[in-house]
Amino acid sequence: MVKIAWHPLFAHPLPEGHRFPMLKYELIPEQLLHQGYISRKNLFAPDKVSEEVILLTHKDEYWEELRDLTLPAKEQRRIGFPLTAQLVEREVRITQGTIDGALYAKQFGIAFNVAGGTHHAGSNWGEGFCLLNDQAIAANYLLNNGLSNRILIVDLDVHQGNGTAEIFYSEPRVFTFSMHGDKNFPFRKEQSDLDIALEDGIEDELYLSKLESHLPALLKHKPDFVFYLSGVDVLKSDKLGKLALSKAACMERDSMVLQFCKDNNLPVQVSMGGGYSPDIKDIVDAHCNTFKVGLDIFE
Repeated sequence: MVKIAWHPLFAHPLPEGHRFPMLKYELIPEQLLHQGYISRKNLFAPDKVSEEVILLTHKDEYWEELRDLTLPAKEQRRIGFPLTAQLVEREVRITQGTIDGALYAKQFGIAFNVAGGTHHAGSNWGEGFCLLNDQAIAANYLLNNGLSNRILIVDLDVHQGNGTAEIFYSEPRVFTFSMHGDKNFPFRKEQSDLDIALEDGIEDELYLSKLESHLPALLKHKPDFVFYLSGVDVLKSDKLGKLALSKAACMERDSMVLQFCKDNNLPVQVSMGGGYSPDIKDIVDAHCNTFKVGLDIFE
């Protein structure tokens, strides 16, 4: 059975008018349940990740300042959320959800996290609504426990996975692939193993052809596990994305990546990443499409 990490704390309360669409974390599982794509048995509530596991990826001082709520105000502003104990608990549960998802994916082929994709968090910083890097922590967990030898991270959020690139810059067992907006946040990019920078306004056909042309070459790394970050901020409707993809193309993107994993017998953990369309329905529909595609391919 395909497993999906979800916890009520994922929909964290924010100040009125905040631009981050926390409501989507309630609506995604509700919509999938309502439409009959999943049952309650698919959902699991993750516990808190241990400090020992966090410190395989993040620096001691940074984690301690998060944990103790002593992160300097400037660094909190860089993250973009008011720092609270509940926010930190949310993050450590999201991260454990991705670790658990990776283990479920090894068993069932694919697993999802309703949240996650916190790829802007580097080894000693958080930014862009990211405190801890869930997929990087999960990748290091697999490597450290002998559960994987070579990992591929496919990051198709509209923003570069700068934190992920920094964390694994000197780690040959992890290949980082990021296809993102060239002139979008973060404005200081890190170096992934393969970066594909896209011009503003790119549309369906060109985007999909670029992705299709690069996917086969990722097998040269000889991965035995894949983490996929499926941000839907590539949509034309997205207020932060600057690209021009339709929902259909976003869904086809997911199909290409997940079919690639299936065809090559690669278990895959999927985290949702960003989405900032003004109409929450556009965000939720596009995210739900990712689940539907994965369920169709792997079940």
